Amino acid sequence: MGAEAPVVLGIESSCDETGAGLVREGRLLGQALASSMDEHARFGGVVPEIAARAHLHALGPVVRAALDDAGLAPEDIGAVAVTTGPGLSGALQVGVAAAKSYAYALDVPLYGVHHLAGHVAADTLEHGPLPDPCVVLVVSGGHTSLLLVRDLVREPIVHLGDTVDDAAGECFDKVARVLGLPYPGGPAIDRAARDGDPRALAFPRPMTGPRTPAAHRYAFSFSGLKTAAARWAERHPGGSVPDAAASLQEAVADVLTRKALDACRAHGVGTLVVVGGVAANSRVRALAEERCAAAGVTLRVPPMRLCTDNGAMIAAVGDLLVRAGAPAVPPGVSIDPSAPLERAALAPGAPAPAAA
Repeated sequence: MGAEAPVVLGIESSCDETGAGLVREGRLLGQALASSMDEHARFGGVVPEIAARAHLHALGPVVRAALDDAGLAPEDIGAVAVTTGPGLSGALQVGVAAAKSYAYALDVPLYGVHHLAGHVAADTLEHGPLPDPCVVLVVSGGHTSLLLVRDLVREPIVHLGDTVDDAAGECFDKVARVLGLPYPGGPAIDRAARDGDPRALAFPRPMTGPRTPAAHRYAFSFSGLKTAAARWAERHPGGSVPDAAASLQEAVADVLTRKALDACRAHGVGTLVVVGGVAANSRVRALAEERCAAAGVTLRVPPMRLCTDNGAMIAAVGDLLVRAGAPAVPPGVSIDPSAPLERAALAPGAPAPAAA
């Protein structure tokens, strides 16, 4: 038998959550999370400088809390993985600097991870290895993408479609502000929608009609939907906020699940994986369950605690990279705040591999 895989420490600091997780051979051993959300709420959105400062204060305690949760000591860590992009520049720099320090002090390899690949890998901590192939719907505050995934860490990730303007989470945040709901908008919309009628308002379903160009079959656009909701709020200052929230949520869930199931059918894929912060939305989850059951497609959605940003998902990618024999990154690895998702490993500033 081969040697046991090392414990991988994952560090996530791309936005306003400071996360640390510990994973070995696909099993989550412990995790901890700190959020600076309350500090941003009064500004109606994330303030990069505040986020970076909060990471600086929280990272050490969060790593120690994750180790305590796992019943491990620092010397039990055998590798470190860290988000190197995309995200807020200052926030990413704090996480990468900390990860380099841990890797150097413990004399263990360091791995750079793409944030969105972390969201994909989060599901493996609950449901095991991803089927090959599967369609993955990544839906979060700043990203909405439909992906065709085979081997997450060994093969390139195929983009079937991406958002061309506002992502679903951005739409929720912006409309929530217009409706007078608190930040973050996604959970606020979800709560308000419980008392509303999703059929009350006929909000549009962007890029789903017969005139949608073939090139945009799997693309997303939520800017027009956001504008339609904002215009309704302007014309109906005393209108029902629950009805508006429920109707908006229904439109977003309809577009997301409709395109995702279309992609599964077109590519002959029997499993849909829905990940990211908006995967925590109750209507998105319920409609995905309903439509997947009707289509005979297996649905996989991580538990709520693994949908939003966390260190466990970064450790999960690191664990997969270690077990795949991927090379560690050099000490000079940097960050890429706007990195496209091409592969799970992301090592900005590292020398390109030599040609064979």
